[in-house]
Amino acid sequence: MSKIFMLVLFGALIYGIHLWLNTKSYLFDDQTIARIAEKYFGLPHQDAFDKVGEVLRERYPGHILPKEREEWIFVNAGGWMGAMCLVHASLTEYILFFGTAVDTSGHSGRYWANVSDTIMTGNFRQWKEGTTESEEYGPGVTLLHAWGEATSVQWTAGTWMVEYGRGFIPSTLPFAVSDTIFSTQDFYTLYRVVRIYGEALFQELLCALG
Repeated sequence: MSKIFMLVLFGALIYGIHLWLNTKSYLFDDQTIARIAEKYFGLPHQDAFDKVGEVLRERYPGHILPKEREEWIFVNAGGWMGAMCLVHASLTEYILFFGTAVDTSGHSGRYWANVSDTIMTGNFRQWKEGTTESEEYGPGVTLLHAWGEATSVQWTAGTWMVEYGRGFIPSTLPFAVSDTIFSTQDFYTLYRVVRIYGEALFQELLCALG
């Protein structure tokens, strides 16, 4: 009886979160973030990220982490290794800069979120599940990784992008830190990921409280 109750409770929780995600209002949208990023593709990636960060702070005051709190953190997941710089995060949205200084490839992950990436420099190759061919994308292109999809991904050295995610963001964390926990065992990096996400959530809480 208790197992049935737990299953019903879990199902009700999933349904409640899904309903919440479909009815709530959002601060950002993928097209707006892509348009901001596209203005600066072709610049050296760090210059482009600085410009994007300036625009976001001006347009969404209080919701973007201050420049002095930006930090690049390694990400190991799905067999690939990259680095991210988180600039905004809440329970339902995030914006970050992402890329790699070395060739890397692996599994994209399957998320309870839509993720869009605008490529600033380099090349991104994607092999979608259910197909037998991959496609390659370069600077200025925005790709959507839809809710529930999985792909094989490959980034060449020097590929950098602006990423926006919308969905139940805590559900993406197990994949994002999986290799850090079970492979590299780099627990300092794990601490940095959790800390920066916590800082972003606290900043959003302050905004909500006015």
